Amino acid sequence: MQIITPDRAWPLHDTAATRQQEANAIAEAGPHVLMQRAGLAVAQLALALAPHARTVWIACGPGNNGGDGLEAASHLQQWGRRPVVQWLGDAAHLPADAAASLQRARSAGVAFSSASPSALGPQDLCVDALLGLGGRPAEGPMADCIDAIGRCGTRVLAVDLPTGLHADTGARHGHAVRADHTLSLLTLKPGLFTGHGRDLAGKVWFDDLGACAQVTPASAWLAGPPPQAARAHASHKGSYGDVAVIGGAPGMRGAAVLAAAAALHAGAGRVYVAPLGGASHGESAQWPELMWREPETLDLRQLALVCGCGGGTHIAAVLPRALAQAAQLVLDADALNAVALAAGLQAQLIARNARGPSTVMTPHPLEAARLLGTTTALVQADRLAAAQQLADRFGAVVVLKGSGTVVAAPGQAPRITPTGNARLATAGTGDVLAGMVAAYWAAGACPQDAACGAVFQHGAAADRWPAQQVLTASALARAAG
Repeated sequence: MQIITPDRAWPLHDTAATRQQEANAIAEAGPHVLMQRAGLAVAQLALALAPHARTVWIACGPGNNGGDGLEAASHLQQWGRRPVVQWLGDAAHLPADAAASLQRARSAGVAFSSASPSALGPQDLCVDALLGLGGRPAEGPMADCIDAIGRCGTRVLAVDLPTGLHADTGARHGHAVRADHTLSLLTLKPGLFTGHGRDLAGKVWFDDLGACAQVTPASAWLAGPPPQAARAHASHKGSYGDVAVIGGAPGMRGAAVLAAAAALHAGAGRVYVAPLGGASHGESAQWPELMWREPETLDLRQLALVCGCGGGTHIAAVLPRALAQAAQLVLDADALNAVALAAGLQAQLIARNARGPSTVMTPHPLEAARLLGTTTALVQADRLAAAQQLADRFGAVVVLKGSGTVVAAPGQAPRITPTGNARLATAGTGDVLAGMVAAYWAAGACPQDAACGAVFQHGAAADRWPAQQVLTASALARAAG
């Protein structure tokens, strides 16, 4: 059993891949063995999390997730603990493995209750074994049980998935359990790490249940940290590439400056700022390392170009040249909105990437919805699919920002970023990310690795930030390295 930490990459498997993996494992181990292993893992983690619990309340649903909970109750009972099972199943319609675990729990003397406990203390534990991978919107007694878990006043351990969380998408379906810990069994599920997953799952643990059967290909990846290569002594500023930022229309100069400052602190050799709507270099004193240019004077063929940060309506006029000439192009903010509104720019973007991604797009959910001609709600309902759809449509690397930022590239499994927190929910942090992507790309990373590395470090900087201090975008830009 392992706790999931952001120090390495982890393969993620959606429901279909997990079902295939489960079938392989059962064929190798035999019936009921996997459920017995799952129940033992749940009981061991429950004991580790709440060694002084007077009561372990286990809410068990009508399927195999409930069977895992029943199996855990048997172990806890045998170890001299006091599990209480609230079982919402029907003995006449139980799957075979769950029926066997029900009989084992009854034979072990586990206490069953038709009502939720009303006197749990902080040292106790509640185990959510209601639905798991077979999740569906809860109603009736199931919904009442979920509400009772929310009121129980003690820590909550979810078995495989918090009930109400979609395994593949991270979407929340109506009533949902908010767990402090989740033990994902056999495989790690993408929904635990994006959308509502980070809020509902708490700390994620993983047990592969000793399955040695052939592993199915990953549906997605939880990204690990970027490689840290030492800079050679015999190098110079030209060794790390040039970044330029075109944006910062009047009233929004700060967005372009933030992107440029982030590129500077992320290691770019030289950084240029080319404001739109007339030059204004008042920020030069704060960032003396930045070089200011007129947009038309930049040789875009030699640059990693960030286009759009604070660009307003002015950005549409410079996009045709940027799409035609930029060696490496990061499209953010108003540049994405301009592309969404113009079929000609979309065609030019697709043609630009015909030989492979030479563009990174960094939309937030609303910008992604505009590009896809859909709604923000539908993007958020399946963030992985939305990011992949954008990547495949435009041939670009796509960074879909949000809780569990998704990085997608054509023909590849998407990557979910494990770092970041709500401190990033403030103006300008997206501009900082765009500048970081350009810096990593200019220094020699491929576009997908540049995007993944920048997103990881962007989130990690927020994770390191002192809890009692407000994180501003300018402070984040300085922490980009």
